[in-house]
Amino acid sequence: MAKCEICGKGVHAGMSVSHSHIRTKRQWKPNLQTVRAVVNGTPTRVTACSRCLRSGKVQRAN
Repeated sequence: MAKCEICGKGVHAGMSVSHSHIRTKRQWKPNLQTVRAVVNGTPTRVTACSRCLRSGKVQRAN
């Protein structure tokens, strides 16, 4: 799975537990977006999570 290139956030694994306590494996996936961002003065495509985009850690390219 892909990771956020800014903060390194990726997939987390765990168990889904039903009311009868039957446990099955599941994943929590981050909201990753492919955006054009300015990296070292040049616009490039990066994969960033929505939290990094919202908090201003990524400078978007026009």
